[in-house]
Amino acid sequence: VGSLNACFLAKRNFQVDIYEAREDIRVATFTRGRSINLALSHRGRQALKAVGLEEQIVSQGIPMKARMIHSLSGKKSAIPYGTRSQYILSISRESLSKDLLTAVEKYPNVKVHFGHKLLKCNPEEGMITVLGSDKVLKDVTYDLIVGCDGAYSTVRTYLIKKPRFDYSQKYIPHGYMELTIPPKHGDFAMEPNYLHIWPRNTFMMIALPNMNKSFTCTLFMPFEEYEKLLTSNDVLDFFQKYFPDAIPLIGETALVQDFFLLPAQPLISVKCSSFHFKSHCVLMGDAAHAIVPFLGQGMNAGFEDCLVFDELMDKFNNDLSLCLPAFSRLRIPDNHAISDLSMYNYIEMRAHVNSRWFIFQKNIVRFLHAIMPSTFIPLYTMVVFSRMRYHEAVLHWHWQKKVINKGLFFLGSLTAIGSTYLLMHYLPPRLLDSLRRPWDWITYFWNTEYYFPTNSMEALSRQVPVLLSK
Repeated sequence: VGSLNACFLAKRNFQVDIYEAREDIRVATFTRGRSINLALSHRGRQALKAVGLEEQIVSQGIPMKARMIHSLSGKKSAIPYGTRSQYILSISRESLSKDLLTAVEKYPNVKVHFGHKLLKCNPEEGMITVLGSDKVLKDVTYDLIVGCDGAYSTVRTYLIKKPRFDYSQKYIPHGYMELTIPPKHGDFAMEPNYLHIWPRNTFMMIALPNMNKSFTCTLFMPFEEYEKLLTSNDVLDFFQKYFPDAIPLIGETALVQDFFLLPAQPLISVKCSSFHFKSHCVLMGDAAHAIVPFLGQGMNAGFEDCLVFDELMDKFNNDLSLCLPAFSRLRIPDNHAISDLSMYNYIEMRAHVNSRWFIFQKNIVRFLHAIMPSTFIPLYTMVVFSRMRYHEAVLHWHWQKKVINKGLFFLGSLTAIGSTYLLMHYLPPRLLDSLRRPWDWITYFWNTEYYFPTNSMEALSRQVPVLLSK
């Protein structure tokens, strides 16, 4: 997000300095950080298009047109994301970061400072204090500080101290662990144009394709489940029970090695308000709204931040005193909405996709969308394949569910009434009489007084002839 934002600001002829705590990943021998693949969709592509990078980035991605569900029995079934022409792209996080750094360095009015750690931020005066690789503290003043420094943002920690700044964070009880499915005979080991999901109700594993024909697998599971897997045999038994078809794809040796290589990593969700301080400082990307990765919108929402900010700069003629408050007003409800949607989608991915009722509802929405495309729109389509504001997509989704549920209830009631009418008017009298007979039996037993002699068999012999005579 920081590099893309720098491209937007550089195009407006601002003098831009980027401070990166890490060394240049293009020359580094080892890179730290998350490696969950990125899913690039419409919002992110529109932001890249605005700075002329869409074609370059898209050419390095692999289209994924549907979810491929792997059941416990080994059966596979596809759930399309949208129409045949709609797809998301599996993008390497490392490759994207390198491409954006190379792109931003092409602007003569941008300078990238690697190995510079942000120590202090004074948004009142627009001043930051950084520590370079030479271990010398340096104070620098700017007209605008843009905090794109991630979920554990240093810039945000200084805004938290300001009055009326709301902040909340939540660690979900699930962690993630990365595994790899290598190429098989020089080709993909599974169908490449799908996001593969092994849903197991309380946890799941996913796999996204890479350009080198491997798959990056990510296991999402409660930490308490990870803590039960202490030995190689524990891991193999666990995978044999829940992901038996994945073992030959990953390989037993590689599976055990990768599983114990690093501990499971936490997933954090961050919400704050507002995103700016006066006209001197603004937060974007994960620094403003870190979300869990289950809807694939973290990067796309961050890239859209850059695009929306650029559109506001056009609207307000680069007036930061007007642009920053407008940015907070627009993005806070949207980014809070996508945070909640991402949490919901985790439940959908690991549990709902196993439900026939869920698939039935999906098909109803797709059918209604085909005949009334502007009225009924699948939630995923609104979020991933359009630039409809996130919170408006949520409101429309709730309205759709209410209408569809009422329609299904009405249709069910109509069917029940119609079936009863047909039974009453068109069944032969003898058959209809036999259907009524159980009610006669119930009435008989309800209105008959019984005494219970000592010999229960005697009571039974007395009552059976009466019942038969009826």
